[in-house]
Amino acid sequence: MKRYVYINDDDLSQDLYCDNRISNRKYTLLNFLPKNLWEQFSRFMNQYFLLIACLQLWPLITPVNPVTTWGPLIFIFALSAAKEAWDDYNRYLLDKQANEKEVWVVKQGVKKLVQAQDIHVGNIVWLRENDEVPCDLVLLGTSDLQGVCYVETATLDGETDLKTRVIPSACAGIASELLHKIKGVTECPNPDKDIRRFDANLRLFPPFIDNDLCPLTINNTLLQSCYLRNTGWACGVAVYTGNETKLGMSRGVPEPKLTAVDTMIDRLMGAIFLFQLVVVIVLGTAGNVWKETKAHKLWYVLYPNKGPWYELLVIPLRFELLCSIMIPISIKVSLDLVKSLYAKFIDWDQEMHDHETSTAPHATNTAISEDLGQVEYILTDKTGTLTENRMIFRRCCINGILYGNESGDALKDPLLLHAVASNSPDVIQFLMVMAICNTVIPIKSQNGAITYKAQSQDEDALVHAAAHLHMALINKSGNILEINLNGTVIPYEILDTLEFTSDRKRMSVVVKNCQNGKIILLSKGADEAILPYVCSGQQIRAFVEAVEQYAQLGLRTLCLAWRELNEDEYQEWSSMFKEAKTTMVDREWRLADVCQRLERDLEILGITAIEDRLQDGVPETIETLRKAGINFWMLTGDKQNTAIQIARSCNFISPEPKGQLLLINGKTEDEVSRSLERVLLTMRITTSEPKDVAFVVDGWALEIVLKYYREAFTELAILSRTAICCRVTPSQKAQLVKLLKSSGYRTLAIGDGGNDVRMIQQANVGVGIRGREGLQAARAADYSIGKFRFLKRLILVHGRYSYNRTAFLSQYSFYKSLKICFIQILFSFISGVSGTSLFNSVSLMAYNVFYTSVPVLVSVLDKDLSGITVMQHPQILFYCQAGRLLNPSTFAGWFGRSLFHALVVFLVTIHAYAYEKSEMEELSMVALSGSIWLQAFVVTLETNSFTALQHLAIWGNLATFYVINLIVSALPSSGMYTIMFRLCRQPSYWITMFLTVAVGMGPVLALKYFRYTYRPSAINILQQAERMGGPILSLGNMDPQPRSLGEDVAPLSATQPKNCNPVYEPLLSDSPTATKRTIGSKSPFEFFQPSSSRLSSSAYTRNSKNNGVVQAVKQLQQNHV
Repeated sequence: MKRYVYINDDDLSQDLYCDNRISNRKYTLLNFLPKNLWEQFSRFMNQYFLLIACLQLWPLITPVNPVTTWGPLIFIFALSAAKEAWDDYNRYLLDKQANEKEVWVVKQGVKKLVQAQDIHVGNIVWLRENDEVPCDLVLLGTSDLQGVCYVETATLDGETDLKTRVIPSACAGIASELLHKIKGVTECPNPDKDIRRFDANLRLFPPFIDNDLCPLTINNTLLQSCYLRNTGWACGVAVYTGNETKLGMSRGVPEPKLTAVDTMIDRLMGAIFLFQLVVVIVLGTAGNVWKETKAHKLWYVLYPNKGPWYELLVIPLRFELLCSIMIPISIKVSLDLVKSLYAKFIDWDQEMHDHETSTAPHATNTAISEDLGQVEYILTDKTGTLTENRMIFRRCCINGILYGNESGDALKDPLLLHAVASNSPDVIQFLMVMAICNTVIPIKSQNGAITYKAQSQDEDALVHAAAHLHMALINKSGNILEINLNGTVIPYEILDTLEFTSDRKRMSVVVKNCQNGKIILLSKGADEAILPYVCSGQQIRAFVEAVEQYAQLGLRTLCLAWRELNEDEYQEWSSMFKEAKTTMVDREWRLADVCQRLERDLEILGITAIEDRLQDGVPETIETLRKAGINFWMLTGDKQNTAIQIARSCNFISPEPKGQLLLINGKTEDEVSRSLERVLLTMRITTSEPKDVAFVVDGWALEIVLKYYREAFTELAILSRTAICCRVTPSQKAQLVKLLKSSGYRTLAIGDGGNDVRMIQQANVGVGIRGREGLQAARAADYSIGKFRFLKRLILVHGRYSYNRTAFLSQYSFYKSLKICFIQILFSFISGVSGTSLFNSVSLMAYNVFYTSVPVLVSVLDKDLSGITVMQHPQILFYCQAGRLLNPSTFAGWFGRSLFHALVVFLVTIHAYAYEKSEMEELSMVALSGSIWLQAFVVTLETNSFTALQHLAIWGNLATFYVINLIVSALPSSGMYTIMFRLCRQPSYWITMFLTVAVGMGPVLALKYFRYTYRPSAINILQQAERMGGPILSLGNMDPQPRSLGEDVAPLSATQPKNCNPVYEPLLSDSPTATKRTIGSKSPFEFFQPSSSRLSSSAYTRNSKNNGVVQAVKQLQQNHV
């Protein structure tokens, strides 16, 4: 599909397409309420709570006032709606600002100042320097005589370097005063979001040109939100407006990411719901049986002899309403609130602030912080992520001669300097390719100094190196560029540019020497993209050896080549190239085919070697995270040897003999199959001490593997802790992330460039580095940081704290709701199983919303260990990765605790105040008081580090409970008149509270003390050392226990999940399987001495986190018994 845009013709285009009004709003005043309610009630749990609230409106069955459910429900919905309304209002203000911005537009042949929202497709828009582009334009003219302008695209793609845009060839030579009268038609595709592609054609109407078809590319466009720089003025025709611009099409809400904790909470809610149904059926049946057998015999029970047909449903529905609080209505709001605070903690962390670039960490996604603590695979880009992306020209090979090998810097090599000074033909041609074959823009300052603006750091390094060697690019104006060679200016005309693509992996330009008229093809690219196309007579062995040598040193290599063209050959090819550029179908494929027809019979001039230094702290960061059980995959576009050397220097793999590399290569399906089978067999049969084994695969082999051998490759991915994937494309990066996710692993992808965006968005957690390639990766990521080394703190400190806090908060929310519900159920056994509520409506609502929520919200400040200790002992991340703090086993512990505490509160209260000793309201208040006291001590016991705010929240909340109830008890109309005054004056009330706390917390505290003293986990040991202030030397070996696949390993399915079954962990214990230890006469700090023994295995396999932690703690304590 395509559209035709008639230039400067309001009648033909105005009514066909939308205007330029931008609207990012989600709601309007009319649809806000129904649309927002529809969205909220599309969630199952909200539908459930709404059903419960509606049932409570039926007076016959409701045991409590409907306000107990309607109040919190309306509050939560109102809070969510208010947040949505505020966000939408801010979007409206931004839209209003953009729509009302004034721009110059040609209307009926006259330039007028109009609002941006009044621009229509086909209008000619005029821009001045530093103006923002209001819509997508096809450039028609600029203030530059050669039709060039410069744009800043940082707001569009995050790239900070200026880009050149040129007018179409059809518009060349049109005077500026005639541009507002221009007429023509643009044939372009329907709106899409691809900001790097625009395949269109332009045809101007006479008298401007004789109807020739002119091809248009993205280089002929000015896209919305870009800024015009270093150019006096520019004008263009609007082709896409409003929300149909490329930026508008790319907007949208990203697909939400669901964390492992959220998934577990949903499952636990489902389990509680089923349990609730069972309880309702059992108690409802028991209530009906009691009513039919005993109720009619009691004079004070006023059941009618006969009731309506639905009478059997009344008691079950009462219990359904009574038990509905088993699922806490406030859990989602509480989790959203604390997760927002986790994100702020990351933003405020000064230790992750990059002072070199003044870059602070930022959490874009506030909902997935706990997933940082459960990451098992990190997939990382190389250039700009592990390295600085500051390219330095180090060595080169020209005509078989190596320069820079002795000094390590070719620019200071006397032999090369002498060759340049003597105008050696080979060297001059080599430098000419370096200076001309690029997209670099030279900018001359007022004092005559020349600076370069480059989109590629490699090109920037090559141009600077050529200038240092007296081959300087001094001017680029339109199709003419000028080279200064040893003081002599040589002009060249750029005839055609064969642009770089990730498929071709090379770039070429066709230039004409303006002095002698020769037409030359200059090419540069990867060795596999250049060497196969050399002329038949040239020897390339020396160049191949140079590439291998430089790759062994970890240097980035490029091959430079050239070929002289005759006029007839060029003209024939140029006509095909022009035809390919104007096609509207498969233009990219047609262009690649035509380019390859010219890029043949090349003469290799030499090899360049560029150094990209590692960032500070990268090896240490990777080593620390590997100790935490995290596996690393490096995905890079570099050649194999370069990637391997960088991997070794980064501590991805150990040097021989401990480290071992297994290569997967081949160009055909059979070759790749044999290579993959060999590597997989080697991994399976390893029986010695586990080695640091990694596999290496290139992009060609990877494409075959993912297409035909996905199951086998998935098994290999599980068996190996490290992988190096080289020569991979952006789509392959995303496929690898998806493959690991489909196997059940939590993945983190980190990168710095636009080619990393797809894998960052595909991963469970995406991290972007704000680097020299711009902000595109950082914008698409969930988290952005300044340097790779900050990833260690992001995962080990913030990720671990977030997981621990969320695990406690979610299970505590279930605990407090289950406890009060169990008390209600126990009360039903002494109230005729009638579904009567022990507590009044106000008390129930206050209990859920205020009394028990405020203390736990300050758990966001809790730290079981200091950040320094966590960074020193990364092995303790295994607990988070294995889900040891939130799983069905730990939830069973909290479930048991809630039942036990409900029994304690109910039995102590009943024996103290029931049986005509007090009235119903007193009994209710005593039971509620006991619950509040218990929850205060539970929060205190589970808190690891106390602050003044936490003490205020826990004990201040307890005091507030009495203040509020004393005030309510002073109101005659409250239904609790004088209740709290009478209770507080009774010694028996305070004795009851003491007994409740003692009986309820005594066994729990004793069990916790026993676990901590005789069966501590590694975390307990570290906590003990921190509190005693002693040195923590080592935790010994906590490497995860390998998971053996057995002798006969069947191929794994690509969708087969990993073994994530949680190890049973009873309440109040971090490590139930740890062996008993005795302290004896040893010093406490002897427990932190390193272990001499190592875990061994019968196969080198992907680690199983759960068994690994258990085994490590066993070994740790056995060593110190």
